Parts: sequence; structure tokens; C-alpha cells
Amino acid sequence: MNSKRKPIENHKTAAWANIRTMKKNSCVTIPSEDEVINAKEYVDENKK
Repeated sequence: MNSKRKPIENHKTAAWANIRTMKKNSCVTIPSEDEVINAKEYVDENKK
């Protein structure tokens, strides 16, 4: 078995990559406005 595995997803483009802030009690991350816009564009372009 190979000890080096290829990652399944690319974390550099994940929505949480550019965290603007984090909720105090829940530790939920809030992305920057640019990341929200990028995510929306991605979803709109990949609708079926």
C-alpha cells in the first residue's frame, strides 16, 4: 500500500480558504465577500 495518497479535494479553492471572521460560540467561519461571490459564480456556472 502506498503511504502517500493523493488528496480528494483541493483545499486552496475551498470556501473557507479566505476566512474573514469566525462566530464566537459556534466557531462557524464567515468567508470574505470575494469568496462568497466566487462560490455563487461557481454554482451558477455549474447548474444542470
